[in-house]
Amino acid sequence: MAKHKLPTLGVRAGVARSQFNEHSEALYLTSSFVFENAAQAAARFSGGDSGFVYSRFTNPTVSMFQDRLAALEGAEACVATASGMSAILATSMALLKAGDHVVCSNAVFGATVQLYSTILSRFGVETTFVSPTRVEDWQRAVRPNTKLLFLETPSNPLGEISDIAAIAAEAKKAGALLAVDNALCTPALQRPLEFGADLVIHSATKYLDGQGRVLGGAVLGKKGPAMDAVFGFLRTAGPSLSPFNAWVILKGMETLEIRMLAQSERTLELARWLEKHPKVARVYYSGLESHPQHALAMRQQRTGGALVSFDVKGGREEAWKVIDSTRMISITANLGDVKTTITHPATTTHGRITPEARAAAGITDGLVRVAVGLEAVEDLKMDLARGLG
Repeated sequence: MAKHKLPTLGVRAGVARSQFNEHSEALYLTSSFVFENAAQAAARFSGGDSGFVYSRFTNPTVSMFQDRLAALEGAEACVATASGMSAILATSMALLKAGDHVVCSNAVFGATVQLYSTILSRFGVETTFVSPTRVEDWQRAVRPNTKLLFLETPSNPLGEISDIAAIAAEAKKAGALLAVDNALCTPALQRPLEFGADLVIHSATKYLDGQGRVLGGAVLGKKGPAMDAVFGFLRTAGPSLSPFNAWVILKGMETLEIRMLAQSERTLELARWLEKHPKVARVYYSGLESHPQHALAMRQQRTGGALVSFDVKGGREEAWKVIDSTRMISITANLGDVKTTITHPATTTHGRITPEARAAAGITDGLVRVAVGLEAVEDLKMDLARGLG
């Protein structure tokens, strides 16, 4: 499948048919697998035989999901996990130990900030948070014991763009690994491995599924020690993706490219409308020519993606008014759905981090985040205009 284009890979890659030769991918709801004899069981458990053992770490449906996503990302290996956050946890626990240091963008998802600043710190892993856009900050933050650089581009919710190639060069000089969270773009719009990233992280809950149905995550990269370590952590600790969720996300990936392009087109139109609205102080969307990293975004990405945020004049009171006045858009913190969603980041997705961390990340009280779906743009404008008017 390596020679095929992305839309074809989304539909055809990773398919493994059973003896029944089914056309749609099979769903294997089983916890374990039967061996022909004791010798085969021993070979499977030791890794000498690559067959399936136990669905905590080997399952045919999950393997199809892993193979398809690896084909889309241009990766050699993929480890599926129960959620996006478990993918980040698995990466961190597999590659880090007490005394190690991480350099992390201060514009990552709020739960990621919590993971590095409050949970992993209890195990002796120290994290320095830096600007996602200033490469010199990453360079200064690197130490002799730095093992991992972690970023999310575009960032959630402000759409800040990190220069993957430049930060990958800093990681290489430091002898560290660069992990890039690609949940907002997906491989339909951006492939971080092509710009020098060592690992790609996904919350498959978002656009890979695309319809807000199930949770899932993944870690991707080259075959070798890093990915072997992530798989080893999954096998032992068990943050596993269920076969049913893998099957649902497999079906979502069939329409990934057409959804991402259609939702991005709608988002750009909505962003341009918001930019001209008198009640909007600022719009954050990398697809706009006014975005400070627009040129970089267009080098790394096919489009600006399907997430737009904007500052409402009047702070939290006016931001909540916009949200509460909607009648069609769903008030929920999830994103990546074909149904447009809206939320107030300062009190939801980034509500658990400190006010200082929110300020450093640019999360203001007047900020509203809209994850654009597949509704008609005119209907979205009308729903937002009610609160902005």
